[in-house]
Amino acid sequence: MQTAAAYIRVSTKDQAELSPDSQIKLIREYAKSHDMVLPEEYIFRDDGISGRSAAKRPAFLQMIATAKGKDHPFDVLLLWKFSRFARNQEESIVYKSLLRRDCGVEVVSISEPLADGPFGSLIERIIEWMDDFYSTRLSGEVRRGMAEKASRGGVVAAAPFGYRNEGGTLVPHPEQAEGVRHLFARFLAGIPYRALADEMNALGYRLRRGGRFDARSVKYILLNPVYTGKIRWSPSDGGGYFNTGAEDVILTQGSHEPIIEPEIFEAVQDKIAEIEAAHFRYRRETRPGDYMLKGLVRCSACGATLVKAAHGSMQCNAYARGGCRVSHSIKMERLEEMVVESLETLLRGGEFELHWREPPKGAAAPAELEARIRAEEKKLARVKEAYAAGIDTLEEYRYNKGVITEAIAALRAQRPAKRPDTKQFRAAFAKRTLGVVRQLRDPSLSAADKNAMLKAFIERIVYDRRTETLHFAFYYS
Repeated sequence: MQTAAAYIRVSTKDQAELSPDSQIKLIREYAKSHDMVLPEEYIFRDDGISGRSAAKRPAFLQMIATAKGKDHPFDVLLLWKFSRFARNQEESIVYKSLLRRDCGVEVVSISEPLADGPFGSLIERIIEWMDDFYSTRLSGEVRRGMAEKASRGGVVAAAPFGYRNEGGTLVPHPEQAEGVRHLFARFLAGIPYRALADEMNALGYRLRRGGRFDARSVKYILLNPVYTGKIRWSPSDGGGYFNTGAEDVILTQGSHEPIIEPEIFEAVQDKIAEIEAAHFRYRRETRPGDYMLKGLVRCSACGATLVKAAHGSMQCNAYARGGCRVSHSIKMERLEEMVVESLETLLRGGEFELHWREPPKGAAAPAELEARIRAEEKKLARVKEAYAAGIDTLEEYRYNKGVITEAIAALRAQRPAKRPDTKQFRAAFAKRTLGVVRQLRDPSLSAADKNAMLKAFIERIVYDRRTETLHFAFYYS
């Protein structure tokens, strides 16, 4: 009596397959009628997995490893069809040869009996070729169907960060959508990709599969038009990270609710283009006017700014011009290290000077909010035009005007007001800012990027050469 094993596989794409339970039932009946024992522990099962690659089938690999064991625990591997074993002809030949030659295991399809001898081997190769051809053809049909769905604005991929898929429709995720808005607003405020990633991680956000944010994932979100209500997909790469340049990319209007206004999205695209153009222009040289502490450090004697001086040092600008009597010369590298170390100590200790910075008179509120207000105001203007042109009745105009006016009022109410310097807020500020400070040690960040990061929360740094100390004043707005 032979000991048998069974391998069961179903793919979500193949509608002609038997269910796993049906496959197991037929294999058990075959084993019983052929005087074979089929122990439960030798039934290996992969659900919802394509047969194109063995590396993506854990149960298949476990079966191979078990067969290769020293005691070779089973004599025959039973399949419902050879296509369950593999749909890649090359892998099918390799693994069948391994089982037969090295393990003494025969591979049997219970629904595709083969004659003994060379003719049976020929029929098996033909079946393998047909399975491979079917899989390739099916893949092409699936891609064509996905391309057609994408061209109609349908969802053809997993929901991106900020959305969830409900019944085939993208719906904003309440918490993640706020994270997306945070990224767009902070990027327009001048925060670099790496610092934004650290902020998102510090705020507790995680990517779709639980991963942490990095510069690449931040940039992908900022480049993705899905947040403006569009669908973007490429048949050639299945919607990969940066497929905007693919020749066959599909970009069409979706049916889902936007998270970001088009004006904000376009402003971000312009800023990304500016950054990349600058990096391309200066990729082989360092911009002489940029250094990490530019415009931030003040002289403790006269209050003037410390500027870049000769021999890699910084000096009080007024002293250099004869207007200050106290030299504050210090090596730039040493001062930068003092700043980073002092920031880490201050923020962890929680005792620091923190000010609310009032925006200048007439200054706009955060860019995203203002863009949303302008969008509603444009809607109101279009409603008035529709009424004036006789398209809408007076009742329709009054209703639409009321809805849009309420929306504008609600958005204007969200304009930031002065927040109290509470203990809880200071703790949140310190936690978020510490994440930014860590990025200052990243050698791949440019001096200009580090300077922008510091200016996003530092009002001033006062350097006292006599005591070798720094005093920081932070701000928020």
